[in-house]
Amino acid sequence: MLQSKDYLHKQGYEVIYGDTDSLFVKLKEGEGDDAKTNGERIASELNDYWKKRLKDEFSVTSFLELEFEKYYSRFVLTPLRGGEQGAKKRYAGLLKINGQEELEFVGMEFVRSDWTKLAKEFQVQLYMKVFNDEDVRDWIRNVVNKVNRGGYDDKLVYRKRLRKEIDEYQKSGPPHVRAARMINKTSGTVEYVITKRGPVPIELTHGDLDYQHYIEKQLKPIADSVLGLLGESFDSIIKSPQLDFFD
Repeated sequence: MLQSKDYLHKQGYEVIYGDTDSLFVKLKEGEGDDAKTNGERIASELNDYWKKRLKDEFSVTSFLELEFEKYYSRFVLTPLRGGEQGAKKRYAGLLKINGQEELEFVGMEFVRSDWTKLAKEFQVQLYMKVFNDEDVRDWIRNVVNKVNRGGYDDKLVYRKRLRKEIDEYQKSGPPHVRAARMINKTSGTVEYVITKRGPVPIELTHGDLDYQHYIEKQLKPIADSVLGLLGESFDSIIKSPQLDFFD
C-alpha cells in the first residue's frame, strides 16, 4: 500500500488515509462531480501500474485487483482520545445514496450498541452540522441545557447484555451487572440508567438521574472527537459565559 501511495502522489493525488487493504484518495478539483467514474479510473490505472511493474521487475503476473468502493463528499479522520493522531479505522464520512445524504461511522461510538440513544442521535446531528459547515456552538449548549432540564430522560437508557452467569462476575462488577442484581436478572440484556446512586435498572424508580454523567461520558467524548479539528473543545463551549447550565 505504501508503494501504491507513492504512485498516486506522482499522479498528483493526495492519499489521506490507508490501512492494510484500502486507500483513501482525495480527488482533484472538479473530479468529485463524477466521483464514480474517476474513482474507477484511478483504480484501473493503479492495477495497470502493478501489472506492468511486477511483469517488468519480477516476470510475474499480477492478480491484484483494486476496486473503487465509495465516495465521501466530506470525510474526517478522528483522533484517538487524548491524542492528536488519527486513529486506525476511526473515521466518519458523508455519502450520497439515491440522492440522499447519509453518514457513515467506522470505529466510533455510533456502532456501539451499548451507548444511549441520546449519544447516537447527538453524534449524527453533530457530524451532519459539521459537514454542512454549520456553527455548532449554540446547538451544543442547547443540547446540554436540555439534558440538565430532563428533556432527554427517555433517551438515557443503556442496554448491555450479560455475557456470562451473573454469579461469575465480581461483586463490584460493571454497571449493567450491578443493575441486573437489583432485580435478580441472570441473563439477557439489561436496561439501566445512571443515577446519583449509581446504575439502576429501568424497572426500579430512577428519578435522580445523574445528568452530569451523561454530559461527561456520552456527549463530551463524541463532541471532542471532532471539535479539536475545528480548534474548539466541548468544555470551552459549554462553559461559555453566554449561558450557565448548572444554575
